[in-house]
Amino acid sequence: MKTRHPIAVAFVAGTALGAAAIGVLHAEARPPAYVVTEADVMDDALYRTYVPLAAKALVDAGGEYIVRDGRSVSLFGVPPKRVAIIRFESLKKAEAAFYSSAYKEARKTGDEAANFRIYVIEGAAR
Repeated sequence: MKTRHPIAVAFVAGTALGAAAIGVLHAEARPPAYVVTEADVMDDALYRTYVPLAAKALVDAGGEYIVRDGRSVSLFGVPPKRVAIIRFESLKKAEAAFYSSAYKEARKTGDEAANFRIYVIEGAAR
């Protein structure tokens, strides 16, 4: 009887560790998401008001800027005037950031300053 108790404890502990490891592996497999913003600015002064408000809302929601108004060179077609690429942990977090009240508030100014094309792309799992 004394031998069964440590074996049962070891079995339960091993099962718990295995379950935890599976959870970590599933978390690592979730692909990141990249939000691409293309902007054709109509009002530079108003756009300069919008950018810090939008950036704060998106960074506070977990976004990380990969590209922020970087120089672009056309390989084919006409490039957008301004581009930003923001990395998020997941597609769900990217969507939540753009539907947040902080970003919606910033967008009120942004919509007067520029015409936007904003989309999210799910990246490759690492």
